[in-house]
Amino acid sequence: MKNIVLFASGSGSNVENIVQYFESNTEVTITAVLSNNKDAKVLERCNKLNISALYFNKTSFYEKGLVRKILRTLSPDLIVLAGFLWKMPQDLIQDFPDRIINIHPALLPKYGGKGMYGNHVHQAVKDNMETETGITIHFVNENYDEGAIIYQATTNISPENTIQAIANKVQALEYEYFPRIIEKLLNEG
Repeated sequence: MKNIVLFASGSGSNVENIVQYFESNTEVTITAVLSNNKDAKVLERCNKLNISALYFNKTSFYEKGLVRKILRTLSPDLIVLAGFLWKMPQDLIQDFPDRIINIHPALLPKYGGKGMYGNHVHQAVKDNMETETGITIHFVNENYDEGAIIYQATTNISPENTIQAIANKVQALEYEYFPRIIEKLLNEG
C-alpha cells in the first residue's frame, strides 16, 4: 500500500481530482490532507470525500515541528502540494528527500518564485504575450519553484484569451496529468 499526504491552501479542486483518480485503486491511499488555511474550501471537500483533514498554523509548521511529527507518523510515500502556498521548511525536505512534489501553473523556469501563483502567473503570461503556457510538476527543494522538473505539459494561448480562459486551460492540464504523474512516481518507488 502506498500512502499519499496532500497539502492545500485553497479550494481543493486538485485534491478532489486526485482523490477521485485513486478511489478505486486498492494499492494507493490518501492518508490525509493538511491545510494552512482554516477557511479553505478544501476542508469542506475532504468532509464530503470522507478524507481526514487537518488545519495547521505557521507556528506548528515552521517553529514547533508539529507538522513534521505528524508526517513522520503518517510515513507517506509521497507528499503532494496541490495548491499549497507556503514554502516547505528545510527539515521536511530533508526528512522526505525526493518525496515532495508540487504543481506550478506555468512552464518553469519562467513565472516561478514567491508570489507567483494562480492568476498572478496567468496575468504575467498574458502580459508577456506568450503563445503557450502550461503546467510544471517538480520536486520541492529549499527555493520556490526551483526543484528538479518531473513533467511539463503545454497548451496554446492567444492574445484574445482572458485570464480566466488561460486559467481554465491550465486547470484542464492539471486535472489530466497531475494524478497520472503521481501514480507513475508511486509505481517507480
